[in-house]
Amino acid sequence: MSEKEKMINGEWHNANFDKELLEERRKAELLCYEFNMSEPGSDKQLSILKDLLGVEYPEGLTVLAPVYFDYGTSTHFGKGTFVNHGCYFMDGGGINIGENVFIGPFCGFYTASHPLNYTYRNEGLERALPITVGDDCWFGANVSVLQGVTIGRGCVIAAGSVVTTDLPDNCVAAGIPASIKKYIAQEDTRLD
Repeated sequence: MSEKEKMINGEWHNANFDKELLEERRKAELLCYEFNMSEPGSDKQLSILKDLLGVEYPEGLTVLAPVYFDYGTSTHFGKGTFVNHGCYFMDGGGINIGENVFIGPFCGFYTASHPLNYTYRNEGLERALPITVGDDCWFGANVSVLQGVTIGRGCVIAAGSVVTTDLPDNCVAAGIPASIKKYIAQEDTRLD
């Protein structure tokens, strides 16, 4: 089994020294550089982002520069999603973002972890587990989402939070680690 196949399967794999994975990350790094240096909102920038993501561009997706992806093709955005400046997608394990998600500036989605034992860590081993975000979520600035986390639909994650465990639909979570502070009654039409 290749190191890439191990990565996709959520197994320990050699991410630091495997030629195939290094080449894929280098390609994504170059595309991120081109995207980040292109005129904002230009056709060139849109074309680069399409190449980076490797899929048809979702309707209404907005991604502001700078943005960073490890692979790009392992991140999938839904329609109407907005990604603010300075976000990072460590997407070896796959990141699936729903529709109409607002991602504040400097957020990070981290699918990879490394062994605690430095001998294995120094060998380049890591394990990547997927992140899934439901529709209609809002991430405040500087939110970190860690590997293997699923966030339900309609959630609001407060600025500066670190999400380490799954969150159910329609909750407000905050803190380090993030914990549920309240639930959102989506049928309530008041602004608050």
